[in-house]
Amino acid sequence: MDFELRRAREKLDKEQKERKERARLKLEREKKAKQEALRLRQALEAAQRERRLDAAEAEAKANQLAEENLLAGRGVNFSRILEAVPYQGSGDKIKLPPSCFTELSEQGAFDKGPLHFSLSLVHQEAPKGGESAEKELRTTHAGVLEFTADEGLVALPLHCWSNLFPTEAPNSAMVEVRYVWLPKGTYAKLQSVEYGFSDIPNHKAVLETSLRQHATLSQGDTLTVTHGVLTYHLRVLELKPSCSISVLETDIEVDIIGPESAERANEYVLRPLTLGKPESGVVDEGNYMYYKFSVDDDAWSKVSSKIAKIVVNLESRTQDGDIDLYVSRHPLLFPTQHQHMWSSHDMGSKALVLGAEDQSLGLGTYSVAVYGFKGTSKYIVSVILQDVSTQKVGQHAASSSSSAEIDTVECQNCKRFIPSRTVALHEVYCSRHNIVCQHAVCGVVLRIEDAKSHVHCEKCGKAFQQGEIEKHMKVFHEPLHCPCGVVLEKEQMVQHQSSDCPLRLITCRFCGDMVQAGTSAADARDRIRGLSEHESVCGSRTAPCDSCGRSVMLKDMDIHQIAVHQKN
Repeated sequence: MDFELRRAREKLDKEQKERKERARLKLEREKKAKQEALRLRQALEAAQRERRLDAAEAEAKANQLAEENLLAGRGVNFSRILEAVPYQGSGDKIKLPPSCFTELSEQGAFDKGPLHFSLSLVHQEAPKGGESAEKELRTTHAGVLEFTADEGLVALPLHCWSNLFPTEAPNSAMVEVRYVWLPKGTYAKLQSVEYGFSDIPNHKAVLETSLRQHATLSQGDTLTVTHGVLTYHLRVLELKPSCSISVLETDIEVDIIGPESAERANEYVLRPLTLGKPESGVVDEGNYMYYKFSVDDDAWSKVSSKIAKIVVNLESRTQDGDIDLYVSRHPLLFPTQHQHMWSSHDMGSKALVLGAEDQSLGLGTYSVAVYGFKGTSKYIVSVILQDVSTQKVGQHAASSSSSAEIDTVECQNCKRFIPSRTVALHEVYCSRHNIVCQHAVCGVVLRIEDAKSHVHCEKCGKAFQQGEIEKHMKVFHEPLHCPCGVVLEKEQMVQHQSSDCPLRLITCRFCGDMVQAGTSAADARDRIRGLSEHESVCGSRTAPCDSCGRSVMLKDMDIHQIAVHQKN
């Protein structure tokens, strides 16, 4: 019996322990569940609190951005995300859809002056190499040309397109167009990418003409300036009073600095020449090397007084090569085979003598072009001021001695006047050793051994040595094609491109830029004044009169001064 009681008691104790263990485990599970529920509730409350904070921060940022947009737009809040497409246009005027005109008009943007917009990339493919696309995003500013673009598109001119996409444009680029107000600029610091921009006469006037097609300037942008057939790029380094300015109806102080480093190869560069100091160089066939020299007051006083002449010497240092010499006066910066004022095509070394009798000569700066006609040639070029007083004395002495000989007889062979006492001996010698060229307009007396190398051009009749006729035919008588469609020989082409060609470059008397002359002016009064097509349009701009302040067209300003203010 005791055994059974003991087993029952053990069984009861075991069951009690199991119940207690199950109760303990249940309490622990309930405690863990409560703790987990509390943790989840706290995490949920923290996430909700964080979302509320983020939403409040985003709302604050949106409100701040809206306030900034309103402040930047002077009460106009306009922003559109449009797909960018390029169009062939000059300046920085973009084309927007008609719906933008409606929205801007409703907000009164047209009553606040010229429209300016900020252009920012909002989408761009990541560049190669794994770099972040955000580093490549750029911003520039622009004006507006018209509201004729398709809905969803913004048409960008080349200036805006190249500044937003300095390398290769993505397949699809979304641009944020935002209305902004820009202050009028007072100062700009620009840096030329290429050499030679400062060599342009009145280069700041050329820059001003280019900026007339722009409404804004942004720091970091690159400005393209065209001068005749040359194109220059200017980086915008600094602007005042802000990093983006308006260039409409304002006077801006401009500083232009040279390039930090640039390759001079294949670029038009004017190297300085000092009077009396030779410069050496090498030129390849078909290429030009350019130099410049100046005629100051002292030099011009000597030339105009006919006591000195300007001599441009070009000495060839190569046996097999051949070079030509071209000279022009600014504003023609870079003379060529077809556009120049003076030229020399002699074989070997050559010289151009410029004196007071040449009406094209005067004070100013001149350009010298060394052209590689054949092969690679080494040369020495120099400009000197040569005194002609010694030459005049020699000429006077020669004329006095010839006038002293009174008893003379004309030689029947060479037509020279010989003293009568020696004429018989001279004629015998002359007939045996000399021969007269029988060409109609020549009559040059030649040594018999030199007569075979003396030839005349079949087209113009000029006399040359046998080795020079081939170059003469190639330079002067090969047909040349002008871009305007005219086909002429060299001399006629030079005359045509200097005075008749509608594509010739002239310096506008109103803007100072070198532009194409174009056809005759549409207005008969402008044709009588001798204005070109460009000058007729450019002169129609108005400017205040210095005397009365009235707005007068530039081309009528001289008549206004005479008729109203009696100024000559």
